Amino acid sequence: MSASTPLTTTDDPADRGYRRRALVAAAVGYGLDGFDLLILSFALSGIIASFGLSDIAAGSLSTITLLGAVVGGIVFGALADRHGRVRVLTWTVLIFAVFTGLSALAQGYWDLAAYRFIAGIGIGGEFGIGIGMALAAEAVRADQRARATSWVGVGFQLGVFAAAVVSAPVIALWGWRALFVIGLVPAVFAFVIRRRVEEPETFIRAREHEETEAEVARGNLDTDGVPTSFGAKIAALFKDRDTVKITLALTILTSVQNFGYFGIITWLPNYLSEQMDLGVTKGSLWTAVTVMGMLAGILIFGQVADRLGRRPAFWIFQAGAIVTILAYSQFTDPSALLAGGFFMGAFANGMLGGHGALLAELYPTAIRATAQNVIFNIGRAIGGLAPVVIALLAGHLGFGFALALLPIIYLIQFLAMFLIPERRGHRLD
Repeated sequence: MSASTPLTTTDDPADRGYRRRALVAAAVGYGLDGFDLLILSFALSGIIASFGLSDIAAGSLSTITLLGAVVGGIVFGALADRHGRVRVLTWTVLIFAVFTGLSALAQGYWDLAAYRFIAGIGIGGEFGIGIGMALAAEAVRADQRARATSWVGVGFQLGVFAAAVVSAPVIALWGWRALFVIGLVPAVFAFVIRRRVEEPETFIRAREHEETEAEVARGNLDTDGVPTSFGAKIAALFKDRDTVKITLALTILTSVQNFGYFGIITWLPNYLSEQMDLGVTKGSLWTAVTVMGMLAGILIFGQVADRLGRRPAFWIFQAGAIVTILAYSQFTDPSALLAGGFFMGAFANGMLGGHGALLAELYPTAIRATAQNVIFNIGRAIGGLAPVVIALLAGHLGFGFALALLPIIYLIQFLAMFLIPERRGHRLD
């Protein structure tokens, strides 16, 4: 399949003002996602105490949130391909903001789980890889695409970093419920997005073409074979053997990315504060350093991917993840955990910034947001099992041993890259 055509860097760049607004909107929206997901991790101890939950039940709240993200990703990805990236981005931010705020009112496991599931629907729809990443990828020049989507990934990590910094003092002053009250703030941002950011030209041209052809086309495809219905957009991800291989390989990539990330970040604060005896404050700071490594890794990945290509960048970081995670699992000294966390974070999560560019280049504009949201959120659903799996393994063998098993999945991811074509520097169709 071809979702892009060769491009030289002599093409006129996108309008700088619009490009900046689009990147900021995508990055901030994704950052709010990151903040929401990590405050749940820090709130788990309080939630367990308040509701008398087991570690496995508490970990399932993260899994339920991510399962909601799958539903939101599939539905809102298709809506974004039809109604626009910016419009749907606004809807989804409102949904996850409101239901994150409602989580503060939960009286037990089941109503909290319901709030988290619906918030997850909004998160999955907004998710930078789907709508925000599509917006960023379509707004910039091809030779800067990986760097642009990396900046969106940085937005997520800044949200996670903010959560790591503010969670301990907020919990100490007002309790875990206050963290979810803060989650209402993104509702204001939704209105700012809608007023300040326009749809990218790539989407507008594709939408105008689709609407024109729909007047003479019948069925699920227009006269150029572009999917026009929700079912046809999903089916287009599996339309032939080559496309199936790409979709399968990307699903493996996103599943490993999410499993590794959520397996580490959900239980790392608890592991550092309790099992490593660092306490809540130091555990938060050590986690923040790991998140800083993730942030640095994303920025470096974007540079490597734009200069050397997508495959070399992924292979370098996958190998780095294998080595650093295995090493970190053996550390017990606080200084080693501090430094090791930075490098583990850089390699394990640096690849996040590249998924947006990679997915954008492998599917055409008419199904781009659908492809990105469906594939990444399926990966997030699979990866969302990590908090429960890690809790089960850690309960019997310890968190260190559970962490030491993670390099196996990065090896699988390494092999999956052989199925993905290199399309660095191609114009999006």
